[in-house]
Amino acid sequence: MRNVEVVLLCTAMAFGVIMAQEHAKREPITFALDCAGGDCPLLKGAPQTNGMRGGSVKLKPGESIGWHSTSGNEEALVILHGSGVANIEGHSDVPLMEKMLVYIPPATRHNVTNTGTQALEYVWVVAPASQPH
Repeated sequence: MRNVEVVLLCTAMAFGVIMAQEHAKREPITFALDCAGGDCPLLKGAPQTNGMRGGSVKLKPGESIGWHSTSGNEEALVILHGSGVANIEGHSDVPLMEKMLVYIPPATRHNVTNTGTQALEYVWVVAPASQPH
């Protein structure tokens, strides 16, 4: 074998080992959604996932999560309990109620506030937004 062929073969084998290790790290997992309060990250991105992150939030009446941006991610909020409002920059406020999903596009500033009389609990999931092909 020539040196170039050996280098290509070694590179291919190393890439295969790396891919197998990455695949092995991404096993199904579960989390209890018992969060004492505030924002509780659960999925933490790579290497646990391909970039998806998520967690659960519990806000007391009157509390807000605070303005933040999705940056290069898209985000889904799944409202589990309570009521509130999602302030989404450039859009009308979105009333939140249990058993509801809210989609927030990439590069969007937003905030969530508990406007109800009991805890507002929700799950958030963000994933890198892919570019259309």
